[in-house]
Amino acid sequence: MGWKAAQKLIRHWKVLRGDNVMIIRGKDKGETGTIKRVIRSQNRVIVEGKNLVKKHIKQGQGHEGGIFSVEAPIHASNVQVIDPVTGKPCKVGVKYLEDGTKVRVSRGIGTSESIIPRPEILKIRTTPRPTVLGPKDTPMDLVLEKTYDAKTGRGMPEL
Repeated sequence: MGWKAAQKLIRHWKVLRGDNVMIIRGKDKGETGTIKRVIRSQNRVIVEGKNLVKKHIKQGQGHEGGIFSVEAPIHASNVQVIDPVTGKPCKVGVKYLEDGTKVRVSRGIGTSESIIPRPEILKIRTTPRPTVLGPKDTPMDLVLEKTYDAKTGRGMPEL
């Protein structure tokens, strides 16, 4: 379970964190679960409660040792997103709606060609945006100040 970089990285990811997927290869073949983590540097995903391996952890200061079951990463090609209508694994395509929004759709034989919704976990920001100006933030009156006049070609004002 050591770290190893992928030979060729996936450029356009079809699976996202929080997606319902079915494992199509490996010891958990045919089982479904949600993606817990995406490791883009290794082209792998961690599916919640699947691909469990035994890990021997040595006892240390502040924690107990023993043999624990942990979820090991699975290659992204060994999982497929589940079609929300039919409940079967499907390929994922991209489509643009009339208003210009980009959505994922289910593709393949026997699929419903329906829109795959974006997972709710991705809509929640992990760190909230700051609402109070900090000491290094520029005040709004200086941001909105006009410093260049295109007609006269004059730049910064005399300080």
